[in-house]
Amino acid sequence: MYNIIAIDGTSGSGKGTIAKEVARRLNYTYIDTGAMYRCVALKSLEDNISLDEEDKMVNLLKNMDIRLTNDGKVYLDGRDVSTEIRTEEINDRVPKVANIVPLRLVMKDKQREMATKSDVVMEGRDITTHIFPDAKYKFYIDASIDIRAERRYKQNLEKGIESTLEEVKKNLEERDYNDMNRNTIGALKRTPEQHYIDNGKNTLEESVNEILKIVGEE
Repeated sequence: MYNIIAIDGTSGSGKGTIAKEVARRLNYTYIDTGAMYRCVALKSLEDNISLDEEDKMVNLLKNMDIRLTNDGKVYLDGRDVSTEIRTEEINDRVPKVANIVPLRLVMKDKQREMATKSDVVMEGRDITTHIFPDAKYKFYIDASIDIRAERRYKQNLEKGIESTLEEVKKNLEERDYNDMNRNTIGALKRTPEQHYIDNGKNTLEESVNEILKIVGEE
C-alpha cells in the first residue's frame, strides 16, 4: 500500500509549489490534477468539441494518455504541452470542463490509478474530500486573496501576460466562488480532518517543513 499525501487549496495559494517540493524531498511522485483537466480543455479545443457535448468530452478523456513528471512537465499523448495548457484561453475553458460530472468520475479513476504505482503527493480541489477521502495525510493550503492576487499578478508579468492587479484579483475571487460552489462532485471544501496551512503568513520553506513534520510524526 503506497502513501498518499492529499493537498487541496485555493487558486494561487502556492499549493502546487509546496506539493512539488514535498514530493521532491520525500522522493514521491507529484501529481498536479489541475494539469490533467487542462489537458482535456486543450485537446477538446483542438478537436473542436463543444463543452455541451459531454459524451464526446468523456470519450476524449478515456482515450487520452496524460503523463506528469516530477519536474513539472505535462505530456499529452506523448507531446509536451506544459506551456500550452497555461494560456488564458485554457484558463477560461478549464473551469467549465471541470464542471462536467461524468468527466470528473472518469478523471477520479485515472487519478486513483496513478496512486497504485508509487507514493504520491496529489494536489487539486477535491483530493482530500472526493478522490482520496481516506488518505492518511490531508492538507488545505490557503492565503489571503490580496496575497494570492499579488503573486499571480507578478507571475503574469514574468510570463509577459498583460493584466492589472484588479483584474487578477477579480478572476481569483470568481475562481474561489466557482470552486467552492461547484456541483456535488468536486467542490473545494474545508474539513476538520485537513491540516490547515496559511501559505500567506508562511515562507515556502516553513509550509513545506510543516507538512514534512506532520508526515514524519504520524
